[in-house]
Amino acid sequence: MEIKILGVGCAKCIALEKSVREAVEEAGINAEVKKVTDIGEIMEYEVMMTPALVINNKVKSTGKILTMEEIKKMLQDLNPEVKK
Repeated sequence: MEIKILGVGCAKCIALEKSVREAVEEAGINAEVKKVTDIGEIMEYEVMMTPALVINNKVKSTGKILTMEEIKKMLQDLNPEVKK
């Protein structure tokens, strides 16, 4: 699973990255988590607000900080073997 956090480094972007990394660890899944700060790459996803969360090349959220539980729910929906 590939997870990207899109954002240039604002406080919300940093908070989302932290929540994503914690959710991935707690869920016990094998995922590559990348922080994308390049504006050109962010624009490829047609995102108008950051932070944005992209899972397996699909934008799942924009403009808000998701809780760890919201992120884990998304991961579970994509992979039923994810720990609850």
